[in-house]
Amino acid sequence: MHETLTRLEKIPFPPIQRGRLDTLQINIGYRCNQSCMHCHVGASPHRTEEMTGEVADTVLEFLARRRIATLDITGGAPELNAHFRRMVIAARDMGARVMDRCNLTILEVDGQEDLAEFLAAQQVEIVASMPCYSEGNVDRQRGKGVFDASIRGLRRLNALGYGRAGSDLVLNLVYNPQGPSLPPPQEALEADYRRELGDNFGVVFNRLYTMANMPIQRFGSMLVSKGQFDTYLELLRHAHLDANLDGVMCRNLISVDWRGTVYDCDFNQMLDLPIGRRGTPRLQLSELLDDEFEDRPVRVAGHCFGCTAGQGSSCGGALNEAAE
Repeated sequence: MHETLTRLEKIPFPPIQRGRLDTLQINIGYRCNQSCMHCHVGASPHRTEEMTGEVADTVLEFLARRRIATLDITGGAPELNAHFRRMVIAARDMGARVMDRCNLTILEVDGQEDLAEFLAAQQVEIVASMPCYSEGNVDRQRGKGVFDASIRGLRRLNALGYGRAGSDLVLNLVYNPQGPSLPPPQEALEADYRRELGDNFGVVFNRLYTMANMPIQRFGSMLVSKGQFDTYLELLRHAHLDANLDGVMCRNLISVDWRGTVYDCDFNQMLDLPIGRRGTPRLQLSELLDDEFEDRPVRVAGHCFGCTAGQGSSCGGALNEAAE
């Protein structure tokens, strides 16, 4: 895989200061039942990195002590981690909002037959990857048969009440472009998704999030191999809007990897750019149980333009839907 950090570190980006911490995002393992080209994690069935019970306990202690409002759980396929369900239950018992970044096909994996019912019982908010409403586009990006499995997963979630009007069970979808281009306007694309998925498959959902592909890990390596890396970075830089800086996720979120190391965001985690302090360049969550994060500088590099280009892009979708 081609390395991209040395290229990205040479590209200046405006400074960002942290605000109030309200979201703890944890990547509890890079193992996944899929291997997608756009995946900024580089997850696959062959990855072995997994969060241990000890680190999971530290996460729950941090959540309780700091009274964090949202626990955002990602992977890989986070549901494959042995501690996923107990963490969900504990966080919900604390009153935290819990988000599961789900690839939908995990609902059909052996051993996960009751996953949908578990998520519904715990009122977990599902953020589901659905890169297109077209079978051909999805299968090209994620593998043959993924689209059909994803539709079955969505129908199953709908049957439990997810995404339906008047239900407390939230189902949001995530769109990623097929290649090195910016996502289209989120509001218009959401209308297309509602029409195509609703008319053709009877699927409903709450919101569609559009996210730019990050020039790191598997996608970044592909850009380098095709000679498109510099062109894509120039596209992101040219489309940068200063107005998006106020809404980027790293202002109010920290990201924790499977080892308990802390980062400003999941993308910095994949580039191995941890949060540190003088004399301690790599901090563990266990060392930050009582630390304040507000007003700390965020580690930035060229990939950050992926969050500020055009409409902007974050874990919660577009930052400025009026932008083009």
